[in-house]
Amino acid sequence: MASMRDIKRRKSSIQSTQQITKAMKLVSTVKLQKAKVHAEQANPYFNYMYRTVTSMLAKTGNLNHPYLNKNDSDKKAVIVITSNRGLAGGYNANVVKMITGAGFQKEDVECYTIGNKGREVLERRGYEIKASYPEVIESPEYADAAAICNEVLASYQRGEIGEIYLAYTHFKNTVVHEPKLMKLLPVEFDDLEIPDEDESNVLMNYEPNEEDALDMIIPKYVTSLFYGAFVEAVASENGARMQAMDSATSNAEDMISDLTLKYNRARQGSITQELTEIIAGAEAIS
Repeated sequence: MASMRDIKRRKSSIQSTQQITKAMKLVSTVKLQKAKVHAEQANPYFNYMYRTVTSMLAKTGNLNHPYLNKNDSDKKAVIVITSNRGLAGGYNANVVKMITGAGFQKEDVECYTIGNKGREVLERRGYEIKASYPEVIESPEYADAAAICNEVLASYQRGEIGEIYLAYTHFKNTVVHEPKLMKLLPVEFDDLEIPDEDESNVLMNYEPNEEDALDMIIPKYVTSLFYGAFVEAVASENGARMQAMDSATSNAEDMISDLTLKYNRARQGSITQELTEIIAGAEAIS
């Protein structure tokens, strides 16, 4: 059994750690409230932009446009959104796991990382880091999303990459955060976006022409999805960190209770031993 000094020292150490986790939980809670408002405001636009553009392109017909046609490159650009700091439970690990488990060949993947944690893990696992933007996730701005979008789309137009994916954590609510891997280009359509048979002959009309319209629409579409993912990722990160710190604080409380019980037992055993020795000494004298 550990000595009372060891138990007391360990208990003191855990209490100090508990104070830190409590403070981190409070900070994450405050940040979450602000990030949650932004995420809830951006989420409808994020979703409707995706549905509207994919539905529109599904009714466009066969257009020869560089944003819509897959080129000969097998390279895949993956925009990976994680955090710059840890202590957020499985938040960062879940995003990385989603990429490594997607069935992509490492040599075919170019990662554009938003956040240091994802970059560090993917780099250790042999993935190519094409560009890194750790400062963006601290305070996401639409201009940041537009700059990254322009860089990725320029690479796509030059034929250096053939597909663009977005890996981020979708913010459902305070306690539910879902990692997602979304394919942005070339656009793929599901059954809900393909026109019905009665509407199969009704194609989308563009003014002034298809090329000019798509040159404006697609960059705004990709930028909007980038920015929406940034905002949701920030809310998810703070929600995950708040939960992790709350769990750590509760675990520390349980450990402190257990150590207090052990300390009291050790103290009681020490007192009993001293009393036994005193009684034995008194009997020996008499």
